[in-house]
Amino acid sequence: MPSVSLSTAKSTTFTADAVIVGIRTDEDKGDLAASLDLLGFTGQKSQVMVFPSHGAVKAPIVAAVGLPPEPSAEDLRRAAATALRSLNNVSSVALDLHPASVEEVAAIAEGVHLGSYAFTAFKSAADDASKDAAATVDDVTILTAFARQSAATAAVERAQTVSEAVNVARDWVNTPPGDLRPAGFAEAISEHAGSNVKVTIWDDKRLEKESCGGILGVGRGSDSPPRLVKMTYRPAGTTKKTPHLALVGKGITFDSGGLSIKPGASMQTMKLDMAGAAAVAAATVAIARLGLPIQITAFACLAENMPSGTATRPGDVLRMRGGTTVEVHNTDAEGRLVLADGLTLAAEAKPDHVIDVATLTGACIVALGNNTTGVLSNDDTFSESVMTASRTTGESMWRLPITEEMRDLVQSSTIADLRQHNPKPAGGTLFAAAFLREFVGELSWAHLDIAGPSFNEGSAHGHTTVGGTGVSVRTLVQVASDLASA
Repeated sequence: MPSVSLSTAKSTTFTADAVIVGIRTDEDKGDLAASLDLLGFTGQKSQVMVFPSHGAVKAPIVAAVGLPPEPSAEDLRRAAATALRSLNNVSSVALDLHPASVEEVAAIAEGVHLGSYAFTAFKSAADDASKDAAATVDDVTILTAFARQSAATAAVERAQTVSEAVNVARDWVNTPPGDLRPAGFAEAISEHAGSNVKVTIWDDKRLEKESCGGILGVGRGSDSPPRLVKMTYRPAGTTKKTPHLALVGKGITFDSGGLSIKPGASMQTMKLDMAGAAAVAAATVAIARLGLPIQITAFACLAENMPSGTATRPGDVLRMRGGTTVEVHNTDAEGRLVLADGLTLAAEAKPDHVIDVATLTGACIVALGNNTTGVLSNDDTFSESVMTASRTTGESMWRLPITEEMRDLVQSSTIADLRQHNPKPAGGTLFAAAFLREFVGELSWAHLDIAGPSFNEGSAHGHTTVGGTGVSVRTLVQVASDLASA
């Protein structure tokens, strides 16, 4: 990640390899007007034009990026990332996007950090293809009238901490599944946690002792046994009045579908099926590093869903933690089984609220597309808090209902307390959420289905890079921040 600093200097006089200028109106073109007009720059949102400055500004290279007349924080976040990626062979960059508030300064800093991400762990150092253009930038200076305000400096530091968390989640999701199996993922989380977060790892023997039949049932087809990672953050001065948020993440390190096996093409990106656990773990560490006055109890439910002679069969009955029995109908709907144990453990911690995050259903992609998270909840007030946080961070989310007909379907097994998979194809996302609701009781709860936006198979856009996106990390941190300040 490049270093980000602030300056009150003007873009025309600042010394850097390149300057990025946001163009909201013709007035912003200044001495660049002739070049921009000649190049056919229209100022359309996120349009970028890179050209030699020819002395119009001190920097030798200019990148003009189109902005609406009154850009939102998300517009600025995306513009910063898009413009930064358009530059090649530059080390230092000045950003002049005309932020109108400290919050907008922070959004620009996030755009820089998120847009400059590149996953190169498995690239040869000599491979030129591994050199992402934005990743070559070392220093970025945001030009703003707020540069000398301590609030702006603090906001940029917070943006760096949150962006680092997003990028750590991206790293975990992007790691090949053979290199990040349950035990290894658990250790990676523990190593990342630092001293402010207590980490406890349950192996398969402990999971058996703790009656976590969902996680064990999903993981028993693999020769890499499952794990559960519990993360606890208690800030200094914690009292009974300190808010308490529980987080639960689905962490299927590879999903073959089990005995209900997926088509080969559908397995290609199934390393992404642990994105929920990655988001929860990364967000917990970020919350601790920010020192937010809120208690966090997080559970990452890790397993590898593989077919073998020991794998769970369709028709088997599993006993979840807490004693609820579940009839398995489709072993490719495994995420809800590991979450059932995690949600039960979260409820036992007696938090004020719980959020689970999971790449849970293809049906959510059908409903909301590839870029929007589905939000389902048993608490309208809390779900609106989650939606408010998502709007603040610029992460696209949409509320879906849990209809009462789904409760009847979930409870329709003839041999167990619950059935794991809906008998009809319609309403798959709603059924899955209704199933999860059975394990939270009266606890205030929200479920985030990130199946669509967790992984970007296309080209980079805005601050979304190729591969793992780290989606929901920023919203989780914002929810915690909002609860802490309420």
